[in-house]
Amino acid sequence: MTNIDSFDHKILELLQSDGRMTITDLSNHIGLSKTPCLKRVQKLETAGYIKGYKAVINHDLIDNNHIAFVQIKLNDTKTMALNAFNKAIKEVSEVEQCHMIASNFDYLLKVRTENMDSYRKVLGEKISALPHVQNSSTFVVMEEVITSV
Repeated sequence: MTNIDSFDHKILELLQSDGRMTITDLSNHIGLSKTPCLKRVQKLETAGYIKGYKAVINHDLIDNNHIAFVQIKLNDTKTMALNAFNKAIKEVSEVEQCHMIASNFDYLLKVRTENMDSYRKVLGEKISALPHVQNSSTFVVMEEVITSV
């Protein structure tokens, strides 16, 4: 499935805003019957357009609402070093997002922990110990205003 049409785009848009939408509701929104709608969703999943479904957690209720953005500068940016870092960062469960950046630093991380003490431990024992990390800069979130769900 290389080309997707307006029905597929609408399916993706609707499921992105509500991943639990039933096929019946989805088909009503896009104007197709249930069977063709279901087949389109399955094709989008198989082709990799839909990677998965997840629950959006209210982190305030589980005392996991400390967010820090961390700039990471590596001491080596050759392919092997980047691959080593990429593999290792996936093992740090507190890292919600990791992006390679075209800037004066190499990676931007979104790290979620319980509080500043737990963040300091994650930074000192996990992130700083990752392969080729030269230094880091932390930006602590004071208030989460918009988050995509």
